[in-house]
Amino acid sequence: MFSGSIVALITPMKNGKFDRESYEKLIEFHIEKGTSAILTCGCTGEPATLSMEEHKEVIKYTVEVVNKRIPVIAGTGSNNTAEAIELTQFAEKTGADASLIITPYYNKPTQKGLYQHYKKIAESVSIPIILYNVPSRTGISIQPETVSALSEIKNIVGIKEASGSLDQVSKIIKLCPEDFVVLSGDDSLTLPIIAVGGKGVVSVAANIVPDKVAEMVKSALENDWEKARKLHLELFPIFKILFIETNPIPVKTALGIMGMITPEWRLPLTPPSEENFEKIKKTLIECGVIK
Repeated sequence: MFSGSIVALITPMKNGKFDRESYEKLIEFHIEKGTSAILTCGCTGEPATLSMEEHKEVIKYTVEVVNKRIPVIAGTGSNNTAEAIELTQFAEKTGADASLIITPYYNKPTQKGLYQHYKKIAESVSIPIILYNVPSRTGISIQPETVSALSEIKNIVGIKEASGSLDQVSKIIKLCPEDFVVLSGDDSLTLPIIAVGGKGVVSVAANIVPDKVAEMVKSALENDWEKARKLHLELFPIFKILFIETNPIPVKTALGIMGMITPEWRLPLTPPSEENFEKIKKTLIECGVIK
């Protein structure tokens, strides 16, 4: 369930509201192109700009549209443990297959606090929990020793690692049980992370090139390293351009250029600069995504 290319799906908006029509088309696009699972309301899905009601609406609609064809992982994290529990319980009740929970941002808990936060959430549900470490956004990193301690909790089954550190990834894999799943949280590091024992990626780039990312990950997991390496290098310009400004500004811009959505963000996110718009468009053309 938790391997391969998992898309960190954007949340399309239109006139300030959740664009259900475009979202359904995106889900069908991913199922057709071989995406392994859908992550809804991850960082790329702009959950920090959604109200609690909207957050629940997006999770529920995702489950309904996917209809068990591929797994749905719901982003249900918060810097408020009680709120994270509420969202995770809602995801379970709605039928999500798992929950991805970011480390609490802004309040910068200690490692003890992180352990207790995740333990409390895991005890409140029976669905699998995937930890999410992204210190560049949260200001705090969950240490490998803490991950190891949490891996002993039955329904904490894996981690999305976006620290950018292969040393951290290697240590987590070494300290945790063999069946504990480590997923890359950085597209450009997916190949080396799989090489040291990772099982896939939660991908931003899969929003625009789902078939290529899925093929790269599949090749790596099947030990076809030459094919995986070629695909990695082919996709590398896309991996990098999607972070020329704060995610998800570039990926929504790309999807808009591709005609998949009407690119719209909620403040404090704004459209890209004119210069960066042209760079994104140029990369899409050079990589054969558009003509």
